[in-house]
Order: sequence, then structure tokens, then C-alpha cells
Amino acid sequence: MMDYPLLLRTSLLRAAKYFPKKEVVSVYPNNEIFRYTYADYFKRTCQLAHALESLGVKRGDHVASMALNHHRHLELYFGVPCMGAALHTTNFRLPLHHLVYIINHAEDKVMFVDEELAFIIDAIKDQLTTVKHYVIMSQSGKMPQTGLSPVCLYDELIAQFPESFDFPDNLSEWDPALICYTSATTGDPKGVVYSHRGLICHGSAVGCMLRVSEQDCALHIVPMFHANAWGGPFGSITLGCKQVLPGRETINMEAICKVIAEEKVTFTAGVPTIWLMLYNYLEGGGKYDFSSLKTIVSGGSACPRFLMEALNEKYGFPIMQAYGMTETTPLALAAVPKSSMADWPKEKLYDVKSSAGLLAPGLEMKIVNEKGEEIKADGKEWGELLFRGPWIAKEYYKDPERSKTTFAGGWLHTGDVGTIDEEGYVRLVDRTKDLVKSGGEWISSVDLENLIMSHPAIAEAAVIGIPHSKWVERPLGCVVVKPGVKVTEEELKAFLQDKVKAAWWIPDHFAFLDQIPKTSVGKFSKKELREMVASGKIPVPKE
Repeated sequence: MMDYPLLLRTSLLRAAKYFPKKEVVSVYPNNEIFRYTYADYFKRTCQLAHALESLGVKRGDHVASMALNHHRHLELYFGVPCMGAALHTTNFRLPLHHLVYIINHAEDKVMFVDEELAFIIDAIKDQLTTVKHYVIMSQSGKMPQTGLSPVCLYDELIAQFPESFDFPDNLSEWDPALICYTSATTGDPKGVVYSHRGLICHGSAVGCMLRVSEQDCALHIVPMFHANAWGGPFGSITLGCKQVLPGRETINMEAICKVIAEEKVTFTAGVPTIWLMLYNYLEGGGKYDFSSLKTIVSGGSACPRFLMEALNEKYGFPIMQAYGMTETTPLALAAVPKSSMADWPKEKLYDVKSSAGLLAPGLEMKIVNEKGEEIKADGKEWGELLFRGPWIAKEYYKDPERSKTTFAGGWLHTGDVGTIDEEGYVRLVDRTKDLVKSGGEWISSVDLENLIMSHPAIAEAAVIGIPHSKWVERPLGCVVVKPGVKVTEEELKAFLQDKVKAAWWIPDHFAFLDQIPKTSVGKFSKKELREMVASGKIPVPKE
């Protein structure tokens, strides 16, 4: 076979040559829609590559972005790595001291910033030690008030350069293409470097596992700063899919529903928080045509089964679950039923669709107990999920100490606990740090949360362990009640009575909150809930 590197360049050139009429659609505030074709996209990406060279960016350098989901950010996704540098997508929702850390740690040379986010970088610019140039991505065409220097507008910068570029074919497939940092719960964020090879292999698995093809229209709800937008933009360019980028409208359910109907979206993905917001919006009377949808992926945390069934049965949302993390690029498992399950009853199929899923082709997985032994495939024994494969990280960027533990023995130790059944489907039990150990017995906070959220009065639920004088630890149910509805602690306990695996799973207490704190990527923040209990903001009766 030819010694031919797996490079993003190949995907970019294929899209430009064979799908020049396919559209990229960006949604901006005030119902402004910008659309252009892959032919236009390629020309601007070539101009961007020239512009990067003019700013002194060379092979191996790091270029940062702080941006929403739109066409300019998509140009960076390919323009930066295809010319030989690596794109570092920064999460603007991180605390400022974490932003300073990751930008300096990555040694970013140039930074591209959305006009409405420039104030964030303004606040920390004096602490950034490696950034030499700032580029403002502006849909308005105006330079915002900023103290950044030297600074220029994106469109004015690239307009100076030719619409063709000789993207190098002599890069190594092992060269860095993207860098993403985890949103740290303890310590500093950890950097994960994605190679060209890893992204190409991952894109192939996404197309295969999630059954995405050139015929699809992909809506990228997942932020483009987070784990490569779950690989959606890379897979879409590689396959030649139409793409829709919703900008800041990712939590505007009216705008999301409208764009799905008008652009005939077939594929999208998001965290359960998004789908819960969508469900509540639809329950409030929103009506749209969703007949184009083929696949909706829920990931990031467990999607409550009641939500999956309700969206599918009532509103025609063909939702299923998948599993991954920043370190897995991110797809590792997807809950796609096997062909042999076509005649299974609906309830049994939902058991499959609500699992974490089946291993993606190209990866290896084992689930091990505390002794390091693989557990039985009986759907009952618990163990930690370990992965290895061509798109699984092997270390954290410039972080050897934390890499030793997480990647010990050549496997990624995920910290997630789960079971595996005889068909090979994994079901997550919990994060190791979120399991509640009461009286020497484990309680799954994930299972308990899903049961609580199946109560018709509950909008959100998160379960944490709190200290107990007798049982060492007990579960505390933190809940948000739907507007205009009332429910008591005793009613919730009674509701759970015949649903939990054992009576001692039922929380002794429930905390009724206005909202459950979220992480920067939309997951429930159990760390913050624990801090609220410790500080007395969530009062807990003494035992």
C-alpha cells in the first residue's frame, strides 16, 4: 500500500472539488441568515491560510479561537491545520484564570475572537505572554471597542490574499491539528491534542456508526470550542454534508426548531440539557415540521429515558444516546440497535437506545473491576471503562504527572463506571467520583436522577452524596420543579418506592432549587452542588 498520510487537507480538497454547491448556513441574531457554498468556503479558507503566513504562523505553531458556531470559525477548523499549524479552540465560559492558563500553556501565537467576546480577552490581555496578533471576527463589519493590539478585522485581513493556496501534502499525519482543554473540576484544565490521523479516523467512524452520509444536513448545536463540536464539522466536510451553524442561538429553542424545519436538518447532537429545554418548549405549544430528522444524538451525560421516549413518540425526534469525552475525540460508543433487533418490542429497543451504546469500529474497550479484572458481560457487574485506539489520546499536553494515572498501561482510564450486557451494549452507572456509597453499598446517582426526572413535576434533578453519621454517605436529591406545579419531599419518596433497586436508594432529603448549576458545557455541576451543601447554601438536616 502507498505510504500516504491521513491529512485533513484531503477532506478539504474533496469537498471543494466534488461538492462545490453544498451549503454552509450560519444563523445570526435578528433572524439574519448567511449562506454560501463549499466552493466559497474553500476560497476563503485559502485566503485564511495566506493570512496566517503573513502573521508569521509556521508549521507547528498554535492558533487560538474564541468563537461561536459560525462560518468563520468553520474556516479556521480547516484553514489552520491544513496549512500546518494547530487550532486551539478556547472555551469562553471558563473562569478567567483558567483562560489565562490554557492560552499561555498552549503558547498560542495568534488569537481569533468574535466581536461580542472581545471584552473577555480585553480583561486578561496583559496576562497573555505568547499572543502576538488579535483578529476580530465580525459579522457587523465593524471593529468593536477594544484595547487589544495589534488587532485587525478578519474579513479585511483575508481579503488581501489569493483565493487559492498550495496546502502542503508533506505534513505528518501525526502532526497536531487541534487542541482542546477539559473544563477542570479540580486543578488546571488538561490539554488534549488531536492529530490529523486521529480526526480522519474518527470522522470515518462517525459516518459509519451514526449512519451519516453526503445526503445529510447537519446542525451543529454542540459548541465548536468543545471536543471538536463532537467531530461534526470534520465529518460533514469529509462526507460532503450540508452544514447549519446556529451561532448564539443554541439555547433558543424557537430558533433551533425553525432552522430544523426550514433547512431540512437530518442530523444533530447535543447534551440532555438542550433536549430537556426543547421538550419543555414543545410542551408549551411550539409546533414545527420535524419530518426531515433521521438521527439525533444525546451525549455528555445520561439522557433520561422518559425524555427520550417522549421526544420520539410525541414529537418525532429520533433521539438516541452516545458516549465519549474530550480524550476520545469524542465518539467511543453509540446506542445504535443491531439489525437482529428489528423485531424487538419497543420497550426492549428503548433499553438499547438509552444505553451508552456499542463500541465504535476501530477501538478496543475493556471494563475492569477494582482488581483490574474484566467484568462479566451480564449487565450486572460494574467496572471502569478503559479504551485504546487510533483516536484515543495517549497523554495530556505538557502534563506528564496527570498523564501517568489516566493513561496507565497504554489505556485511557475514563473514570466512568458501567456494565456491559451479552449483546455488547454498555450502560453507565456513574462517574467514580459521583457514586454514593451508603452503608458499604453503592448507589448510582445516574440511575436515581433518571428515575426522579421521570416524575411529571420535576424539570431537572441531580443527586450527590452527603456525609452521614451512621451510613457514612447518603444520597441527596437536588431538584427543580416545573413552573406552576407543586410537589413535596414525601411525594417524591413515594414515587420512587416501587422504582428503585432497593429502598435504601431513596434519598432521605430533597433540596428544592430554582436551578441546578451547570458546567461550561451544559452538564449538571455536582462539584458546585457539593460546595453549596458545604457552605450551607443548600441546608441539610442533621442526622
